[in-house]
This record gives sequence, structure tokens and C-alpha cells, in this order.
Amino acid sequence: MKYQAYKIYAATLLIAGTLLASCSGGSENKEKENPKTEIKDKESGLELSDAQMKSVGIVIGPIEQKNLDAVVKANGQLAVPPQNKADVSILSGGIIGNINVLEGQQVQKGQVLATIKNQDLIKIQQDYLAAKNNFTYVQAEYDRQSQLKAAGAGTGKYFQSSEATYNAERSRLTAYESQLRQLGVSPGRITSGNIVSQFPVLSPISGTVGTITANTGAFVQPGTSIMEVVDNSKIHCDLTVFEKDLMAVKVGQKVSFQLTNQNNQVINGTINGINKSFENESKGVIVHAVINNKEHQNLIPGMYVTALISTGSKLTDAVPVDAVVRSEGKQYIFVTSTHAKDGKTIFTKTEVTTGVAELGYIQVTPLNALPAGVQIATKGAFYLQSKAAGSGEEE
Repeated sequence: MKYQAYKIYAATLLIAGTLLASCSGGSENKEKENPKTEIKDKESGLELSDAQMKSVGIVIGPIEQKNLDAVVKANGQLAVPPQNKADVSILSGGIIGNINVLEGQQVQKGQVLATIKNQDLIKIQQDYLAAKNNFTYVQAEYDRQSQLKAAGAGTGKYFQSSEATYNAERSRLTAYESQLRQLGVSPGRITSGNIVSQFPVLSPISGTVGTITANTGAFVQPGTSIMEVVDNSKIHCDLTVFEKDLMAVKVGQKVSFQLTNQNNQVINGTINGINKSFENESKGVIVHAVINNKEHQNLIPGMYVTALISTGSKLTDAVPVDAVVRSEGKQYIFVTSTHAKDGKTIFTKTEVTTGVAELGYIQVTPLNALPAGVQIATKGAFYLQSKAAGSGEEE
């Protein structure tokens, strides 16, 4: 019985060993039949036809040279010099008879902007005419005494008296004439008998009419400003530069302006003045820059700008910000290959490091040297990145 039991036990072990060997062999064969799928090589490139590139908005361009590593960033706003902005005020109070211009209208220096009705103006003209008539008599008496003195027939006392009266009346007449001219009234016109009851308000400079703060029929006090005229031809930019950057900013340096709310238009200019005092408690100094507005863009005082002041002449490689994509904590650009297959363009993902980014461009340094004149995807890099990730590359 023991021998029979031993034979059964040995047979059982043999069957179990065969089964284990069979399972092990099947697993190895299964692994050979189903090898693990490999991830696509990053350097294999992406192929796109011209039609595909056009449909997704891919644009190819070179790596440009930009002055991004030696700049001072500053914010500010557009302004005009004091001599190019005028408040239109009146010297004598009265009622506005007419306003002859509209806001935004171009006017010339000396043009009539409005008229003011003033009853005191009539009295000034009356006093002027009385002074003029009296001066005629005084002048005649002075001439007569001068002739008598020259002939030795007169006395010094009467000549001195007539001379003093002549000088006093002449000064009074000159003062009336000056007062009338300031009010825009011609003394010669009054002499001929044309007395007026209103005086014109003239434009002090040539420019554009700004805000009009009065209406027809309103009474305005002397010295009140009823509108402003601005000459935008001399518009400049006032930038705030902080203390840490102040030593790097100098007169004559080039500036690139970006209009904040005007589709990011870029305009060039030059630093022409630096204030010598801080603004309030901000530790910022106002820096003035003239604008090179050759394209005659519609620049208005008060527009906010972002500016880059070039403090050095060193150029660096830069690409549009949209040309750089990020993946797995690294940054890449897509370089085009000159070896096209079937009319397709090959894009190869190339790792780079980035630096300062301003005005839509970012400094790049490829980890591996690229050939001179290499072309890259300046727009549409995000699409290429998505396509590469969809082909098996992890984000």
C-alpha cells in the first residue's frame, strides 16, 4: 500500500511541474508576440503640407535679432508741452454771444472762437474816444510851447507844464489802446465811429479744440476758461523710471513705445530730458521722450504707454512669444527642416532656454547650436505641440 501511495504522489508532482512549465512558456511567448509599444522619437519630426499649414495658421520665419537684454521697462502716458496747450480764457466778464467752433475742430492762431457781450466795453470805448480828443488838444498846446521855447519867446514854466500834461495824456491813451487790443477790438475802428458791444475770443495757438466748458448765453467771470486748444504735433511721452533703474537711463537713448489700448501699436522715440526730483513718494523720476511719429498715428494726450528704454547696444536672438511652447517643464521651438518629402515641411522640436520677454518677443538660446538662417514656426507652435502630444508624446 505504501508503495502504491508513493507512485501516486510522484505522478502528481510530475503533472504539476509540467503545468508550471507550460504556463511559464506561454507567458514568454505572449510577451514575444505582444511587445510593448514604444513612444515615438521626439526628433523624428512632424510632416505638414502647405495646405495643412495654411489651414491652421502656421507661419515660418527666422530667429530675429532684438535688443531685449539691455532695456529698462517704464510706464507712462502721452502729454504735450505747456507751450502747446492753451486754455482759452476771457479778460472781461460777460455773456457768451456765439461759439463758433466744435470740439475736435482744427483752428489757427488768431481765429475767432467765440464772442462775448459786455456793457463795460462800451464805456471803455467812450473813455478812449474822450482821451483821444483831449490828447489832440494837449498835443497841439505842447507843440506850440515847444515852438515858443525854440524861438526864445516862451517861458520854461509853461513849457514844462504842457510837456507833463502831454506825457500823461499820451500814457492814458496808450493804456486804453492796449486794453482794447487785449479784448480783440481795433482802436482804429472805434476812431471812425464804429462802437461795438461785444468782443471776440481769439485762439492763442494753432491746434485742435478740446473740451468746451461753456454754452451760448452763459455768463462768464473774468479769467474763466471756456475751452482749450491743444497742438498735438509736439506730443511727447512722460515715463516714470524708478530709482533702481535711474542710473542706466541717459539723454539720447532710444525708446520703443507700445500703446496700451491701441492694438499694441509700437512707436519709436528718443529720451530728451530727465527730471531731477522724485515724484511724491513713489521713488520714481519723470523721463521725457520725443516721439518719432512718421506714420502720423492718432496720438492723444493722456494715452497710457509701455516703453522699453534701450540702455545697451548688444543684440540677442529672439522669437515671437507664440513661437515657444512648454512641455514637461522644458521649453521648445519648432525648427523647419530643408529636407521635405512629397512637398511637405518637416518640423523638429528643439529645446531652448528663454530670457527676458517684452513687446511680444522673447529671448531664446538653443541647447544645441542651430545653423545660420534657420527657419522656425513663428506662429502655430501650439498646434504643432498638440499634434506631437497626440502622436504619443507626453505633455
